[in-house]
Order: sequence, then structure tokens, then C-alpha cells
Amino acid sequence: MLSADNFRTLLDGAQLTVYVTALAVAWGTVVAVVLGVASLSAPTPVRWAVRVYVEVLRGVSAIILIFWVYYALPLLGVEFSAMQAAVLALGLNLSAYGAEIVRGAVQAVPRGQSEAAVAINLSSGQRLWSIVLPQAVVGMLPPYGNLLIEVMKASSLVSLISLADLTREAQNLRQLRAADSVSIFTAVLIIYFAISLGITGIIRLLERRFGRGLETGRMGSRAATAK
Repeated sequence: MLSADNFRTLLDGAQLTVYVTALAVAWGTVVAVVLGVASLSAPTPVRWAVRVYVEVLRGVSAIILIFWVYYALPLLGVEFSAMQAAVLALGLNLSAYGAEIVRGAVQAVPRGQSEAAVAINLSSGQRLWSIVLPQAVVGMLPPYGNLLIEVMKASSLVSLISLADLTREAQNLRQLRAADSVSIFTAVLIIYFAISLGITGIIRLLERRFGRGLETGRMGSRAATAK
């Protein structure tokens, strides 16, 4: 059986896992939205640069990216702490995949929506933020939720650069305290599953929230048209 002390140690590691994931998701999502929109509307050289960024980072495994940021960049004069390297590498990984999700969701918004916005003299920025993106969010949330879970699971790789996340704490318990491997890793499985359920729950809430807002906006548009 897993002792209370050992379980608390695993929970401490889980807190770091959630913290690293949250930071990586926060900045990576901002970059993903910017890149996803730029890939559709920016000048051609920018679109090509975005495409190269996305393809390169999607083609590199997360573990190699973490090692490159933490071990290789210092040789070029750029040094990061283990925490900074983990957040940067995971955020880069997320931003590449997220940019494609954003791009696909924006393209899925009916063209008529943008044309209607042009008809009422909205600027390109207003069309993007007031018309296109709110509708695109509904379509991008399900695949983005899957991506967030993948990033959370990939955060276990940060244990390889000495961060005391959930996976590393489990290994420490197994090696240093000679605790039962079955109970330790069963608890780790349950904790990772619980974190995944939490992410899924948040995504479901956002889907309902944006879905209701979108439906309300459509009803308002129909009423205005009827008048």
C-alpha cells in the first residue's frame, strides 16, 4: 500500500506537472492563435515563415526539443533554467500543432459571415475578433482539448532535466525509498487520469459557454433581420 507521505510526495509532483503544463499552454496558445491567423491573412513571406515554423516543430519530438533548449542553447550563449526550458519547449510544441487547429477552425467559418461583416463596414480586425474567431472557437475547442491533454502527458519528459514533476517523484520513491512500484505507478496513473479529466471538464464548459454565446448572437441577428 502507498503510504500517506508517499502520496503527498506524488501530489507535490502533480502540482509541478500542472504548473508547467499551464504555463506552456498559456503562452503557446497565444502564439498558436497569432500563427494560425497569420497563416491565412499575412503577406506571403510571413505565411511561408509560419509554414516552416509549424512543419519544423511538428517534425521534432518533444523530448529532443526539451534537450535542445536545455542542453544545446547554452552552448550558443542562451541559457535557461530547467523550468524555463520545460515551459519554452512544451509551449513551442503546442504552438505548432495549435496553429494548425486554429487555421482549420478559421477556414471552417462560412465565408458569408465575413462578407456580411464587410457589408456593415467592419474593419478586418473587427471582422476577425468579433465575427470569425468567436465562431471558430467552437470548432477548435474539441481538438484543442485533445492537444492540451497530449501536452500534459508530454510534461512527464521534464523529469529528464531534473524537474521534480509527478513522474520524477514516482521514480524517486521507487529508487530511494524502495516503495512498492505497483502502488506508486497505479497512483501515478490515477493522478494523470484525474488531471486529464479536469482538462476535459474545462473544455466542455468552454464549449457550452461559447456555444450559448454563439447561439444568442445568431438569434439576435435573426431578430434584427426580421425587423
